[in-house]
Order: sequence, then C-alpha cells, then structure tokens
Amino acid sequence: MDKSLIDLYMMFFQKKNTLPAAIIVSALCFLVWDAPVKAKVFSPDTFTLNNGMQVVVIPNHRAPIVSQMVWYRVGAADESTGESGNAHFLEHLMFKGTEKFKSGKFSSLVAKNGGQENAFTSWDYTAYYQTVAKDRLEMVMELEADRMTGLLLSDEVVLPEREVVREERRSRVENSPGAQLGEIMRATQFLNHPYRIPIIGWDHEIEALNTETALRFYRKWYAPNNAVLIITGDVTVEEVEPLAQKYYGDIPAKDIPERVRVSEPPQNASRRVVKKSKFVSSPSLTVRYLAPSYRTAGDSTPYALQVLDEIIGSGPTSKLYKKLAVEEQTAASVGSSYSPTAYDLSTFSFYISPRPGVKIEDAEARLREELADILEKGVSEDEVTKAKTRMADAAVFARDSLTAAPNIIGRALMTGRTVEDIEAWPDRIAAVTAEDVNRVMRTLFDENRSVTGLLLPKGVK
Repeated sequence: MDKSLIDLYMMFFQKKNTLPAAIIVSALCFLVWDAPVKAKVFSPDTFTLNNGMQVVVIPNHRAPIVSQMVWYRVGAADESTGESGNAHFLEHLMFKGTEKFKSGKFSSLVAKNGGQENAFTSWDYTAYYQTVAKDRLEMVMELEADRMTGLLLSDEVVLPEREVVREERRSRVENSPGAQLGEIMRATQFLNHPYRIPIIGWDHEIEALNTETALRFYRKWYAPNNAVLIITGDVTVEEVEPLAQKYYGDIPAKDIPERVRVSEPPQNASRRVVKKSKFVSSPSLTVRYLAPSYRTAGDSTPYALQVLDEIIGSGPTSKLYKKLAVEEQTAASVGSSYSPTAYDLSTFSFYISPRPGVKIEDAEARLREELADILEKGVSEDEVTKAKTRMADAAVFARDSLTAAPNIIGRALMTGRTVEDIEAWPDRIAAVTAEDVNRVMRTLFDENRSVTGLLLPKGVK
C-alpha cells in the first residue's frame, strides 16, 4: 500500500464533520506487521471505571502533547425512523454549552490553550476529540466529561444550527455530483439496512429535527457505560487513571438499549445507477459488492479480503493499476477499496476513470475483463507475500502518528472488536495464504450483490 496514512489523517482532521470517514477507515485496515513472532500493534493499557466506562491509554512520548477522544456506541444507523441526521445534528449541538461552560466556551478554551478540537459521526459511532499540550489534559477532560450529561439545549440555539446542517448538506452533497451518486448508490446497495440512509440525513427529515428529537437521542445514548475514553500521547496509565476517575468516574451509568439492526434480505439482481451533470468534466465508474465486516464474518475472511485489496487495487504496485493504467494506458486511475470496520455489513469497491480519448464503456469492459481474469487464475503465494510486506511497511506510519492509534482502537471498540483483536491483527494477517484469498474472492464477486455507479458529463450517452 502506497497511500500515506499521515496525509489521509491530515485531510480528515483539518475539516470539521467530514462525512467520508471511509477514506480513513480503508487506510486503517492495512495496519499490520508480517513478523515471525507474536507481534504487537500499540500495546495499550486499559481499565474500566465503576460506571462501566472503558479507558484506553496509549503512551507516545515523541512530543509533549496528548489527544483525548471520547467515542459513543451510537451513530446514524441507530436513529429512529424518520429522524435521519439526528446523530450528526446532535454532534453539532454538543458544542452549544452546559450550565458550567456556556455556549462557545468549550471551543474558545481549547483554542486559547493552543489546542485543536473536533468531532465526527459515522453510521456506527460518534466521536469527539481534543489535542493539547500535556499540561492541558485535565482541562479538556473536565470539559468533555461535563457535556456528557450536562448539555443544555433550547430552540434559540437548536433551530439556527439545524439550518447550518442543511447548508452543510447543500454544499457537500447537493452541489457535488459525485456525492449525489454515492448517496444513491448506497441507498441502492442496502435494501433494508439503515446503512442506506446518509449520515447527514435526508434534507426533508433534517428540516423536521428539533430540540426534542436531539435531547431524546442524547438522553437515550450518551452515558459513560456507552462510551470509551482513549488518551494517547505523552502520558502514562498511572497519570491518566486518577484524572479519569476524577472527571468521569462519578457520572452515573444508564440503561442503554440494545442496538437493533435489521438484516439484509437476499439480493437477487445487480443494480446500475447513472448520474449525469454539466459539472462533471471526466467520467468515472464504481462497482461495489456487499462484503462481510469483522463482526459479521466471525472468521478470517476480512483478513483475506484486506490482502486481496492490497494485491489487486491498492496503489501503483497493484495488478489493476499496472495492467490498465501503466501497460495499456486505458485508465487515468483505477483501484479498489475495502474496510472491514463496520458493525454490520461492509462493501468491497472497484473504481476506474478512463484516460482522455477512452470511452467509459471501454474502460468498464476492460475492468470487468481483468477482474474475471483474476478470478479465474487466482493470486499466487508470491503475490500474497509481497502484499503483506507492503502492508507492514505502511504500518510504520500509523505507529508514529498521534492520531492513528485512538482512531484505529476507537473504531474497533465501537464495532464489536476488542483491544486483544487489534493486538492480534499482525498475526492474523501473517497467517493469510493464497488459498484463503482465492477462496474469499470467489465468494465475494457475486454480481447479484453488486451496484454499479456511473458518473458522466452531461450529454454523454
């Protein structure tokens, strides 16, 4: 894998409420070491407060800074019917103040002390984070703990913020043909599951959100026993534990409902979605297949799919890029993407953009021919070994990054995995064989479980 994890993280964290978190998650899936002995990833310390809140500490003494993240096991897929966007809306409202820290005080205090703070929402979780100097950790812990149960909302602050969210949707989705296509592809991919609904919500449902819907969601899901606190940076568990107990330990636990997720029915036909727009300068095509996540697979399948992704579609060393972009010069870009970090089903995607002068239908035909050829011939043990080596090289960046560890661990804990699963990741990837990859590949490529999306300039047939 030749993507820079550092660049991906910078792109994600510089922009508030960035919705395409899958960009990052796909990169995180490559955090592996191919080692002959028991490998470790982050070697975190973890403990649980009496109220059920799990705390994870990852020391990283490269600089005198720390990062605090609080993750809640609730996201857009846990919203009530007709209230799409409520999880993301509440994320915005969490910055509106408490009795102790009035509206705007949270962000101004973090900024005044030289820190950075933000938040993001996915289908499966919501997370809030601050990065500050080491001696400011206690301050941000007090701020974050206070708003876990002390949020104050009124129509005067909620209704204007609702319009901010609607404008966010207009700028990021309604003014972006690619985002519109992706939204409809997802709604087509999942026939029954709430993953079909956009994280930001449908506009007509966002318009109906209000103070009551936000507070109901907040009181239902936000509690210490439904959250994980992750601290990384220039700290030790001995320093963190008394602070965590001081600021989070006395917050009462709540009865948290089970996450009710409906299942996908059998899918018996491939689907095709086309978006044409005068704002599209060059065509592109995406093909997505339903694929298992770590939790839904329950076996080694996701590890084999990660290796498959690395072999056929990750970067300039991949089979698709070398064949279609370098040798044939059919594609300007081509590749694949897979992330097993989801509470329920995931997707395995392929994409291609043709070079100028190449018709999109010809590019699609060549992509499908190459996939069929790979499916027929399979991958070799040598290709698997080289892929795992590249994945190990990419992992070095994640270990050095202050933001990689809490994001990887947070997403894992929110989607049904454990710290032990993360630490065992290198050995599980190292155990993948060519036979494993070929077996899961032949199960994955079921056209009846696929959606094809075409993004075309206006006027193209």
